[in-house]
Amino acid sequence: MSDLIVHQIPCLSDNYGYLLHSQKTGETATIDTPEVEPILKALDEKGWRLTHILNTHHHFDHAGGNQELKTRTGCTVIGPRDEASKIPGIDRAVGDGDTVEFGDVKTKVIGVPGHTVGHIAYYFDEAGIAFVGDSLFALGCGRIFEGTPPQMWESLSKLAALPDATTVYCAHEYTQANAKFALSVEPGNEALASRARQIDELRREGKPTVPTTIGLEKATNPFLRPQSPNLQETVGLEGADLVDVFAKTRELKDNF
Repeated sequence: MSDLIVHQIPCLSDNYGYLLHSQKTGETATIDTPEVEPILKALDEKGWRLTHILNTHHHFDHAGGNQELKTRTGCTVIGPRDEASKIPGIDRAVGDGDTVEFGDVKTKVIGVPGHTVGHIAYYFDEAGIAFVGDSLFALGCGRIFEGTPPQMWESLSKLAALPDATTVYCAHEYTQANAKFALSVEPGNEALASRARQIDELRREGKPTVPTTIGLEKATNPFLRPQSPNLQETVGLEGADLVDVFAKTRELKDNF
């Protein structure tokens, strides 16, 4: 049984920050640093002391608050090895297959390049939670800025291989827009249609649609479903290689 607590923080216009707290050791990490003041406010309200920053990638809405938080708290900054030169205040660079000790557990680092060249995710297997940054979203995936479609598909496949019950914390509230696109490419997916209705209700009530789970994404997220005959037919690539179907789906989303 894990002693870890996750506290979700709305930041900027549509980002989520996360505080991860070990009840046993008192250590607290922020997963990325989208906005300093909401993070500091949450720490103060919880009575937690920031000990770590775990960065997923270098984009400003993920690492822009690093230096100020490090200066104000003395925390240790851990980030992706392949983007180390772009991670402010980095103390330790990690990559695929590495482990990071936090509290009395270890997190496995999973390399998920595509959105950026060195993007990583943090998987706490004992707790059944994963922090995936901008690699995987609820009903979506990150835009491919620095990588290639084959690289991004391989990264998403790594995440899809995690246990279905894994709770996935992604970094943005994009789900309602993602659902509209998902329905356009897999209109015959009844699980997706039902989920889209639930998402609309949550947003009407001002509630978040994140976190999600690996199992839910595998059932409804088109970017994890290139094998779907309905999706293949819609994008015009029936029987095609899964990478090609994924790439076409991502291209359609970019222009949706």
